[in-house]
Amino acid sequence: MHESISRRDFLQLAGLTGGVTLLRPPQPAVETQPFGLGRIADRQVGLYHEPSFQANRLAYMERDQLLTLYKRLVADGGPDYNPLWYEVPDGYVHSGSVQPVRWEPQTPFFALPEDGGIFEVSVPFTRSYRKPDPASDPLYRHYYQATAWVEALVTGDDGRLWYKLLDDLLAVRYFVRAEHLRRIEPVELTPISPNVPTAEKRIEVSLAEQELRAYEYERVVLRTRIASGVPNRRPTSTGIPTATPRGNFHIDKKMPVRHMGNGQLTGNLDAYELPGVPWVSYFTGTGVAFHGTYWHCDYGRPKSHGCINMRPEEAQWIYRWSMPESKADVRLEAGYGTRVYIY
Repeated sequence: MHESISRRDFLQLAGLTGGVTLLRPPQPAVETQPFGLGRIADRQVGLYHEPSFQANRLAYMERDQLLTLYKRLVADGGPDYNPLWYEVPDGYVHSGSVQPVRWEPQTPFFALPEDGGIFEVSVPFTRSYRKPDPASDPLYRHYYQATAWVEALVTGDDGRLWYKLLDDLLAVRYFVRAEHLRRIEPVELTPISPNVPTAEKRIEVSLAEQELRAYEYERVVLRTRIASGVPNRRPTSTGIPTATPRGNFHIDKKMPVRHMGNGQLTGNLDAYELPGVPWVSYFTGTGVAFHGTYWHCDYGRPKSHGCINMRPEEAQWIYRWSMPESKADVRLEAGYGTRVYIY
């Protein structure tokens, strides 16, 4: 058994509207009217006859396949940490491996700041290239809601407009089609609640509940599900454990764009490379941070290499709300900032 949910129900499930009494909306006149578009975010994802991992699996869908999403469903069979499924053509798919996306091509932005500016991918995905030429070496795919540091707008060998991106980890430049990135306007990074003293803001993360709560004084202003680090007793190649550390910390650095992974310049889609991780707020010296996530939507259980994975829009909220203060078109903010308590 399962039931259809509205957008408000979905936000309640995600932990964003605690304390609200919800009323079931009337069923839509057309049951199969699509409400959105989704991208398969994992290498291979099952399509099921019913919204359950125990149901008959009809097929596998491949990474970056785009799906029409008909309904969001809360399945009685769970899984308990994330019981949200999507009805799609020919069956059902679990939400944890489906990234909701949009197709919103942009008008190229000509008035770039002198040192570059922050942009966001506005299409399901776009391929990057070593040169502004689709015949040159292909590099990473950049996915919806990933961010990018754009240094210049150039005309490519194909006569189209391309953005030149800076890879912050490797300090190399490469290119993507300009119509696939949206300019993050300065107003989108204005600080939230700037008049609340730094000492009266704090973030608490419960690893047992996989939940984040942000407080102003003693009032909860954000409550949401997260995905923390996967416990692993064996050290990684970096020597840094994948479990999220417990204790008291402070946010001390913030970056709007960060390349995470092994640090390879590659076109291999299976490589552990995550360019354009958005809205990164660091709180340990080993690089553990709150940040947006485009490679899964499986919040409610440990999933990361140590960081706190969040929905990109919520990570941006934390980025704007926390100290040190966020500013437009600044690649790194540093300072003694908002308290973080992880337990």
